[in-house]
Amino acid sequence: MDYQFLQLEQHNQVATVWINRAELHNAFNTQVIEELHACFQALNTRDDIRVVILAGRGKSFSAGADLNWMKQAGQASQADNEADALKLAKMLQSLATLKQPTIARVHGIAFGGGMGLASACDICVASTDAKFATSEVRLGLAPSTISPYVIRAIGARQASRYFLTAERISAEQAQHIGLAHEVTSAEDLDNKIDEIVQALLLGGPEAQHASNQLIQMVNHQVLTEDLLQQTAQHIAHVRQGDEAKNGLNAFLNKQSPAWIMTTAE
Repeated sequence: MDYQFLQLEQHNQVATVWINRAELHNAFNTQVIEELHACFQALNTRDDIRVVILAGRGKSFSAGADLNWMKQAGQASQADNEADALKLAKMLQSLATLKQPTIARVHGIAFGGGMGLASACDICVASTDAKFATSEVRLGLAPSTISPYVIRAIGARQASRYFLTAERISAEQAQHIGLAHEVTSAEDLDNKIDEIVQALLLGGPEAQHASNQLIQMVNHQVLTEDLLQQTAQHIAHVRQGDEAKNGLNAFLNKQSPAWIMTTAE
């Protein structure tokens, strides 16, 4: 598929999705959202891709929603607004539920929806110059569609502050509140991401997907008998898979599992 505002690069088993609207700090409109959604859906069918990196061209990761697009949305009907917002919500969901591990490569600003994209990824690596914000309230709006992912990343208590104040969050503070996993210099950003990629490639792809599903299943649930049963059923299902059997046999026989042999380039 050809994209107007995205660039998709693949190096061995790693795909990098570049938002390419640098002149507008990678702000997104309906077309950018639709292209991202289509791209994530396509990547989700690819067994040759093990890791997905989301990045932005130019000076910023993403400034969030295009102001002109939001102005048009404000003049649209309730039904049209809901349909437009649902596109954004579904795009974020497709990113958050990708079967491959995802890494947000954040530099410059990640405001509004840009912070939502970073939060929807499994791992966020930021450069020291990165700045985050849920800036919606200063425009008379609310961070509705990004809220499940931001709250998952930083918790409800921190969200109370930053949703209501729209304060800018430094990279250091982002790491402190759990939004960024790693903060490094701009020069070392790609090296740090590559370290994490190499660690991810050592894991079984099916096991990683199952682990992400486990997190979604267990997160914020009360420890009940039903939850205990669900976790027991989950590991029983994983253990019966070919990948688990191969991984355990390889470990016991001091060999490399099959996925290492296929990923070592």
